[in-house]
Amino acid sequence: MRAVDTNVLVRLVTRDDARQVAAAEAFVVSGAWVPHLALAEATWVLASVYEREPAAIATAVDMLLHHEHLTLQDGDAVAAAVEQFRRRPAVGFSDCLMVEVARKAGHGPLGTFDRDLGKLNGTHRL
Repeated sequence: MRAVDTNVLVRLVTRDDARQVAAAEAFVVSGAWVPHLALAEATWVLASVYEREPAAIATAVDMLLHHEHLTLQDGDAVAAAVEQFRRRPAVGFSDCLMVEVARKAGHGPLGTFDRDLGKLNGTHRL
């Protein structure tokens, strides 16, 4: 299966460049895998470049999770991260994803100096 980069995900979500959207859709139509890193970067781009609010970012990740042609790495962990992010948006999606990936792998708690992240279940604030 093919894999996609951050910018392909951003085009699929924002739909802000018709030529690139068409190219992204044509590329993924036969199926594409989305690595954690591309997803995390895409949420950062949506927040910092497109100034999307946390609720809109969570909705975008949900859309990618349910996209008929995309397979997200550890989709169950991504879904859990979205739910965690909806409850605690100040933490950031990437941090929520890191906690859920660690939990799925059986490696916890996740040690952190981050005050907000340290409040999540599955973490230990140092």
